[in-house]
Amino acid sequence: MSSKLFVGGLSWDTNDQSLAAAFAPLGQIIEAKVITDRDTGRSRGFGFVTFEAPADAQKAIAEMDGTELDGRTIRVNEAEDKQRGGGGGGGRSGGRSGGRW
Repeated sequence: MSSKLFVGGLSWDTNDQSLAAAFAPLGQIIEAKVITDRDTGRSRGFGFVTFEAPADAQKAIAEMDGTELDGRTIRVNEAEDKQRGGGGGGGRSGGRSGGRW
């Protein structure tokens, strides 16, 4: 079990501080981050909360999933590792198969 949680369905008004405050009673938080659009700075409606202890993260899922935060019902579950690199190969699979690139 990871200690990093995905929190979806956030209100546009939720910020890093209010997200941290909502989860703080459940354990020691390392980081709480609302993801924002890089162009507008507006919330994208989701964020991540990282707990120091995986047991606290599990408790947060059980207690916070489906609850209301800033007027919105939030979804809380274990964050999935983001795959980096790969892809973007223009639809070709594998390496070069002849022809010019």
